[in-house]
Amino acid sequence: MYPLIRNRRLRTSDAIRHLVRETIITPSDFLVPIFIVEGKGVKEEIASMPNYYRMSLDVLEKEVKELWQMGLCAVLLFVKVDDQLKDNKGTEALNPDGLMQRAIKTVKNTCPEMLVMTDVALDPFSSYGHDGIVAEGQILNDETCEILAEMSVSHASAGADFVAPSDMMDGRILTIREALEDEGFQDTGIMSYSAKYASAFYGPFRDALDSAPVDIKDVPKDKKTYQMDSANRFEAIKETQQDIDEGADIVMVKPGLCYLDIVREIKNEVDVPVAVYQVSGEYAMVKAAAEKGWLDHDSVMMEQLIAIKRAGANIIASYFAKDAVKLM
Repeated sequence: MYPLIRNRRLRTSDAIRHLVRETIITPSDFLVPIFIVEGKGVKEEIASMPNYYRMSLDVLEKEVKELWQMGLCAVLLFVKVDDQLKDNKGTEALNPDGLMQRAIKTVKNTCPEMLVMTDVALDPFSSYGHDGIVAEGQILNDETCEILAEMSVSHASAGADFVAPSDMMDGRILTIREALEDEGFQDTGIMSYSAKYASAFYGPFRDALDSAPVDIKDVPKDKKTYQMDSANRFEAIKETQQDIDEGADIVMVKPGLCYLDIVREIKNEVDVPVAVYQVSGEYAMVKAAAEKGWLDHDSVMMEQLIAIKRAGANIIASYFAKDAVKLM
């Protein structure tokens, strides 16, 4: 058919490239992670995540207003808990006046229309840095699920629109869904971290929340007994379908770039929205390389975000959200 068909005709100018572009990033694609700390007037840069911050509740108010004005309409809240409040059962997570509960109320009081999702896991509250209760060198599954359900109800009571269990305990979605229903929170959604891999890309996040597993005797040194093996593909579909069957409204793949094959596999199999978490290590690598002058920050950032959406993501949780929207 050459020269009748020349594919390059659709690449000859910015105008035609924009007109026929298959994948478009918009502010509505983003879920913005936010790290909360106690105090007043606190905006602490995270050393391993340049230009990203932990913030106190008063600073959170300003941040939420700015996000909304930029067209960013959803946040995912995480809290950094003081060490003296941590224990093996995450007791502080159930405190109705805890930092997470106050953060939810702060966002809703500041901007009622903002969609609030909340992290549901024990690791920020655990003295051992694990997502579940530790006993005799094991992470207890069923006992942890019960606490996660209580935590979810507490978040819903404070005003959360969605809870986002990130722990990877078996059966926790059903336990949470039943608890929410029993307490009258039928409209509270669940975004499940369904295919969360035991990844080396989480380091800066654990710095941000001081939530890394502790290195002491009789405590697992990593999270490989509950987070997924990075070598596994079909297991991700099984985990995701199980979460949907148990009541998940949105499913997530985490991390992003190294798992885009998993994103596409899941997108092809399920009928619910698929979220992808572009994690802290992915963010930090781009920032570090850009600071060295080795990469063009904005071009690489946008290429990665487009790749995530092209793979099938309906929602992108990303620390780049504000940077990307400013470019738009």
